[in-house]
Amino acid sequence: MTSPFVIAVDGPAASGKGTIASRLAAHYGLPFLDTGLLYRAVGLDVLTGGGDLSDARAAERAARALDAARLSEDPALTTGEAGEAASRVAGHPGVRAALLDLQQAFARQAGGAVLDGRDIGTVIAPDAAAKLFVTATPETRAHRRWLQLSGRGDAITFDDMLADIQRRDERDAGRGSAPMVQADDAVLLDTTDMDIESAFDAARRIVEAARARYGL
Repeated sequence: MTSPFVIAVDGPAASGKGTIASRLAAHYGLPFLDTGLLYRAVGLDVLTGGGDLSDARAAERAARALDAARLSEDPALTTGEAGEAASRVAGHPGVRAALLDLQQAFARQAGGAVLDGRDIGTVIAPDAAAKLFVTATPETRAHRRWLQLSGRGDAITFDDMLADIQRRDERDAGRGSAPMVQADDAVLLDTTDMDIESAFDAARRIVEAARARYGL
């Protein structure tokens, strides 16, 4: 096989896809990109610049000026505010176009890569050797995110977290540009009743099946 071995991990917020993707990357010794951080950074840049998240031009300018090197260094990118901002700016076609080359270049690295997001298997790396679509019920995902944020001291109720998750799901799946959808050849992984070890083991077995198809 001459092309890079790419693992595409898609799914909605708090499904476990980020943890699964990062662990797969560590397990296989591959570089990892959480593409959601790109959109979180763009959203926060719009807000800190005094802009409006619904302003497509302002969001695109922020995307084109983005310094990807800061993604692993900015704790503000993990906040609920950043997640909401990301979901809003991700609906702008200009933002997605501005970030497309960066993500595809990452996926083309020699040896392969692991990327997680909403449209990796459908838009960013449609030829990825292994594709997973990780999901869980909205209630389960809201509980996970509520525990994470409340444990950090963020004041948010479970009901508000569930409403936020449902609102983001609707926005991500309904946008006209690169909506969140399971790729036809992606393997569905429902983590509703799984702990992280079980979910990772299931994901690893999916990847191993893909590797076997390529003789790896």
